[in-house]
Amino acid sequence: MRPSIEENLKVLIGHSPRMLQLQRLIDKLGRCRWPVLVLGETGTGKEVVARSIHNVLNDGPFVTVDCSSMVGPLMESELFGYVKGAFTGANNAKAGLIELANGGTAFLDEIGELPLELQAKLLRVLQEKEFRPVGGLTQKRADFRVIAATNRDLAKEVEKGNFRRDLYYRLNVVTLRLTPLKDRREDVPHLVSHFLRRYGRMQSMDPEVLEAMLTYEWPGNVRELENCVQHMLAVNSGPAFHRQDLPSSMLNALQRRPVAPPQGYSTPPMFAPEPMMAAPPPAFVHSSGAATGVALSPVPVVPLAELERQAILRALEYTKGDRLTAASLLGIGRTTLYRKLKEYELGEEA
Repeated sequence: MRPSIEENLKVLIGHSPRMLQLQRLIDKLGRCRWPVLVLGETGTGKEVVARSIHNVLNDGPFVTVDCSSMVGPLMESELFGYVKGAFTGANNAKAGLIELANGGTAFLDEIGELPLELQAKLLRVLQEKEFRPVGGLTQKRADFRVIAATNRDLAKEVEKGNFRRDLYYRLNVVTLRLTPLKDRREDVPHLVSHFLRRYGRMQSMDPEVLEAMLTYEWPGNVRELENCVQHMLAVNSGPAFHRQDLPSSMLNALQRRPVAPPQGYSTPPMFAPEPMMAAPPPAFVHSSGAATGVALSPVPVVPLAELERQAILRALEYTKGDRLTAASLLGIGRTTLYRKLKEYELGEEA
């Protein structure tokens, strides 16, 4: 049974406006066979997007062609295959990646790295749907959908002469530009919860850990965030993550270049550090033991139930009513959160 559209799109985690728009485009593009060019920084999930487009209809094989590895004398045989006896060691015929993609999708990863000599041959395949294996005398046919991806600016590469203009226009029918994680940091809590579920553990985290994640630039994007979660799971098997569990490279970067939380997603009051209180004037003690001088004010005590109620309200305000994420930030289960909402009569207020 083919997976539903909703199931296919679950791999694209996030509820930011840009992610929701991307999910809608993936659903539309998956129902046609136009070439798609996916642009984005390293780690933004270009292959995830390509697979999601393919999985909308799940039609045929999905074959990844790593263009950055297409170097050396065997690069053409990897792409187009070869016949028996084509060269020393070719004891049997072998199908290339293009042939394997017939009837499905060829994902041309890092297309900007493909050598010029192979670009011309790839263009012919895309135009004529034909190719010739290394050492072969006859043409073979292969019909497939093309999805290409790169972290380079292909338009600039064309102007420099590093990429064929005709191939660029053949691939650039529809362009998807993936947003860096630093520009959609509101998705960070959703991604963290996703990776924790993937690895089978659901630790809570100190407020300062989430604050650090929301202020970090994430140069490695979603891939770096997943690596960060893996690192914390490896060094801390307890119930909660602490700031010292974050990778040292991330802590060093935060210390060198502090960044304010993204606009509209400032650290909520429940995560803010307590204000520093000025030290009281010293009290002078007589030999009798009685203190004189300035008397200290009694510290007001807030009931724990009220603190818990305020924490829940602030978490829901911070997540804009997303109760699943709020429960994750509070370190409690969703069922527990619903019970607390009922207990504190926060149904309408939340």
